[in-house]
Amino acid sequence: MADTLQGQRIMALSLLVPDYESGIDFFVGKLGFVLLEDTDMGGGKRWVRVRPEGGGVELLLARAATDEQLAAIGNQSCGRVFLFLETDDFDRDHAAYLAAGVTFLELPRNEPYGKVAVIQDPFGNKWDLIEPVANGSS
Repeated sequence: MADTLQGQRIMALSLLVPDYESGIDFFVGKLGFVLLEDTDMGGGKRWVRVRPEGGGVELLLARAATDEQLAAIGNQSCGRVFLFLETDDFDRDHAAYLAAGVTFLELPRNEPYGKVAVIQDPFGNKWDLIEPVANGSS
């Protein structure tokens, strides 16, 4: 049975958004993510996948369709930092995101694990933008 687990990975995380266009506008337009797929599934549903340019786990942008889903937009982690966006150049991305109007909830800070600041997407989700300490050393 262990062999069936070999090679598995988390491909994507579903992220609730109020509509597909606002999700694409933010993730592709402001954060510079790559739009991997935008397929019409019929009935107003689309299969929209985005991912940071450097690779990694994809986000499946899921349009909230019920009152319960609408209420959960931006609160899928109950107010905690939900997603962690790793960068190889914090200062570059911090400056670009400020210029693009991305909301930072704090000033950049240095932690033992790296340089970090919390951003908030327009839907209310909190993210860490983080440049890890190289090789686990400071």
